[in-house]
Order: sequence, then C-alpha cells, then structure tokens
Amino acid sequence: MYYTYVLKSEADNNLYIGYTGDLRQRIKDHNQGKTKSIKHRIPFKLIYYEAYKNKTDARKREIELKKNNYQKEQLIKRIENSLR
Repeated sequence: MYYTYVLKSEADNNLYIGYTGDLRQRIKDHNQGKTKSIKHRIPFKLIYYEAYKNKTDARKREIELKKNNYQKEQLIKRIENSLR
C-alpha cells in the first residue's frame, strides 16, 4: 500500500502534504527532523491519510492536493469538520 497524507505542525499549525509507502516510518522521520525543508516545524501530527494500491496513484493525489487549491480547500474543510 501507498499513502497520501496530511500532517499538521504543532509548532505553527501549518499543513504538510506528502506520500509514502511506509506511513508510520515517514511520520517518525518527519518528527525526527530528517526532512530538512520542514524540520523547523516539528513536531507533526497525522490528521489525514488516503491509501492506494500503487505508488503512481498516491503520488498523483499528492500533486493534485499541492497544486489544486480547490481540492486542497475541500479536503481541509472535511478534516476540520471531522476534528470538531
């Protein structure tokens, strides 16, 4: 399985979108500061993920969420509503 995920920074409340084949390890890597571009924003909390059978679909969804503001806004609204 491959995953597209959304993390929320507990430092600044910003979101990070990514994809991976090992969700638990990837979150651990983020929180250990192994991702240089966002290590200043740790710790992170997983707030959402989607599972896919293949890497290509997970990557396409990640790109869609990062580049399509409408798709991203709709997902964020769904996440916020579920966290209430």
